[in-house]
Parts: sequence; structure tokens; C-alpha cells
Amino acid sequence: MTLPTRVKIIDVGPRDGLQNEKQPVPAEAKIGLVHRLQEAGLREIEVTSFVSPKWVPQMGDNAQVMHGIRRQSGVRYSVLTPNLKGLEAAIAAPREEWPDEIVVFGAASEAFSQKNINCSIAESIERFAPVVDAALAKGIAVRGAMSCTVGCPYEGEIAPEKVGYLAGLMKGIGVQRVDVADTIGVGTPLKVRRAIEATLAHYGVDAISGHFHDTYGQALSNTLASLEMGVWNFQSSVAGLGGCPYAKGATGNVATEDVVYLLHGMGIETGIDLDKLIDAGVYISEVLGREPHSRVSKAIRTKRCA
Repeated sequence: MTLPTRVKIIDVGPRDGLQNEKQPVPAEAKIGLVHRLQEAGLREIEVTSFVSPKWVPQMGDNAQVMHGIRRQSGVRYSVLTPNLKGLEAAIAAPREEWPDEIVVFGAASEAFSQKNINCSIAESIERFAPVVDAALAKGIAVRGAMSCTVGCPYEGEIAPEKVGYLAGLMKGIGVQRVDVADTIGVGTPLKVRRAIEATLAHYGVDAISGHFHDTYGQALSNTLASLEMGVWNFQSSVAGLGGCPYAKGATGNVATEDVVYLLHGMGIETGIDLDKLIDAGVYISEVLGREPHSRVSKAIRTKRCA
């Protein structure tokens, strides 16, 4: 078995992690988090979402955040754009404030698609086609988030064929790379392997990333299973920001600190300074008035005090 020697992590904390927070998080704190993540060595950061503030009030300061970021060379800044209006808003600013990549999304579950955006999987991808075309025409990269790839809160277990179907649709509209996301964190290694195998029928391994939630404590096991398949791109959230809306009180995104500790312990390079990453997690957790949801953060900070 040959594991990747280097892994790239996309930290989704500023967007996916913060978007469901009930308390307003100031734009300055979001900007401060992005700065601390890039100083820790993160080279891909999902910054914000260009959605209607009526639906996601937390992301209403998207333009302010993109304007305030002190960009570092070699860092890719991405944003979620659910429609053409969102893309237009994302590029209304001067060119230097545009995102390097936009993210569109689709579910591998018909029930999830219907309940969340009131249309079928195929219809949802059709809606994204003009967004993808417009972004690519502007020189902006496009990533596709594939949600519910192993389980759905409405349908239960998801067959790999459904994941392959969604990956094929995304490939068909020009999406350049995709995330295999276990949105509700019910996946186990075999199920995740099958979802990735289905995706590999449409995308090369270099264009696939793993996005695992830790609701049932399986995220690191699923990360290891993906590594064994050659996957070397992963998404995680500093301090474990972002709960699971379908399992009350459950952990959502796996903590970036925990993933980095695993990778470094296996001799896999990430380019990330774990101590600085832990400090970034503490910074945003203090803004939110709680402890980081990272076991590694807690263990290392306890050691620091010893």
C-alpha cells in the first residue's frame, strides 16, 4: 500500500463552519481567522458564501470579508455561489478581490435535493450549468460539493451508483474537481471507499477530495481509508467549527487539528504548523465563547500548561 507523501487541506471553517452559528460573528473576526489559517500554512481556504442574507444571515458580510483579507501568494480562496446572482455578487468587486474558485453543490440523494432546494438532482445541476460556464469564462476555477454521498437524513443509506450519477452530471457541466462529502457523518470506511470508487469513474484521484463529518466519530477512519485509495485532498474545519443540523448536539466537520495530527503522525507532509493552527482554533472559539471541538487541540494545550 502506497500512501500519499503530501496532503493538501482545504479549511472550510470560515464558511461551512460559521454559517450555522446563531450568534453574529463580526467580519473582523472572520478576516482574522482567515489570516491566522494562512499564517499556519493553509493553502486553500473556503472563505464565505454569496447567498441571500435572508437565508444565511451569517454570510451577509461576504463582500466585506473578501475585501478585508490580506491575500498571500500561493493561497487559493474559494466561495460558495448557489446561483448566477451569487456569482455576479462575488465578482462585482475589483478583480483582486474575486475568489480563485467557486463552489457549487449537489446531493446524491433525491429526497435531500427536493427538501432542500425543491428540485431533482438533475434539475439542480442544470441550474448550475450557466454558473459554471460564467465562472470558467472569467478564469475562476470550479469545485463541486457532492453532499450525502454515503447517507441521507431522509433516504438513509445512499447507493454508490447515485454518487456516480451525480459525479457524471457535474463532470458534464464542466466542474473541475469534486468533494465526496459525508454530510451527516454516518459513513464508515467501506461505504466511503465505495463512494470514492463511484466518483473515480468520472474524475481522476487528483480531482477528488474527502469531506467527512465526525458525527459518529468516524471521520479519521474515513480519512485513512481515502488515503489508502490515493486521495490527497481533504476538507476539514479548524476547531471543528460547524455542527450537524440533522443530529442535534452532534459534532459536524472534523477538526483540522485532528486531521493534521493524524497525517503528521503518518509522516505525511501538509505544510501546516500545528501549533499555529491550534492557536487559530482557540482564537475563533474565544470569539464564539466556547472551547474548540478538537481533541488534539485540548491535549496539546493541556501539555503546554504542564
